[in-house]
Amino acid sequence: MTDNIILVDAFAQIYRGFFAIPVLNNSQGQPTNAILALMKFLLKIHQELPGSAGAFVFDCGKPAFRLELAPDYKANRPPMPDELSAQLPYVERAVAAFGWPAIRCEGYEADDLIAAVAADFADRNVRIVSSDKDLHQAVNERVHMLVPGRDGSFDERGPAEVTAKFQVTPEQIVDYLSLIGDSSDNIPGVSGVGPKTAANLLGQYGSLRAMLDHPEQIANPRLRDKIIAATPVLHRNPQLIRLKTSVPEAPWHHDVSCLCRRAPDWDAIRAIATELELKSLFRDIDAATAPAATVPPAPTVAGKVPAAPAPEQPDLFG
Repeated sequence: MTDNIILVDAFAQIYRGFFAIPVLNNSQGQPTNAILALMKFLLKIHQELPGSAGAFVFDCGKPAFRLELAPDYKANRPPMPDELSAQLPYVERAVAAFGWPAIRCEGYEADDLIAAVAADFADRNVRIVSSDKDLHQAVNERVHMLVPGRDGSFDERGPAEVTAKFQVTPEQIVDYLSLIGDSSDNIPGVSGVGPKTAANLLGQYGSLRAMLDHPEQIANPRLRDKIIAATPVLHRNPQLIRLKTSVPEAPWHHDVSCLCRRAPDWDAIRAIATELELKSLFRDIDAATAPAATVPPAPTVAGKVPAAPAPEQPDLFG
């Protein structure tokens, strides 16, 4: 295998940066907090997640196939704040300036496209930069999550880490979320069933289908009645939560050239920072573009070869 394909859940990262940095405007009144956060993030992954392949993956409207199942799917989400939408043209410029392809496909969410890319390139390791619970269903020995932390680090999650966090395997994540629901997507689960109960049920049955085939085996009568009453919801939810791994309209089908990362255009990056008056970025840009420091050779001692210095432990996440 060659280097990892890095897939960034674009709007998850954009919203995260927008809410992490307080309202910020340049002298022209242009909001800049989201683009400042994004450019800092782009600098970070340029240095810490190098590679030749990857993409920023964008949502492109609510998918019709989910709205047909649940017309109120994601209906609880407020519209994008004006202060954020005003920054989207700069987001596009920044992503392109850092050399990242942008992927979007009408009628599909970013999560579906990420899962489809991971499935299409079965000979490549994939790293998904996102904290979305849904995407944990795509994790396997080849596909890992990189969940951004508040301190700027990435929490890498393979199958063992997913199981340790949720007490279910990646293969059970769809059933797990079907039971507990997903409030961020306006998907109700079973009333009174939380993460621990859901994990216990899946530990007992192995799958949601097996549980629905034999609900009489649930020892707790109140829980058994709740599961039986929620059977229609539990048949529907997996169809809403399961990600599409086949996207016929996708432009990348087995052609990794659609995912080629280019070298950053530092002049374009500096131009964005100058236009938006993001002065704090210039130090980071200079650090990212500075040539690697050279270490002078150690003085020799007659008859002896100087010992090599102990290697520094790399600071992966700052």
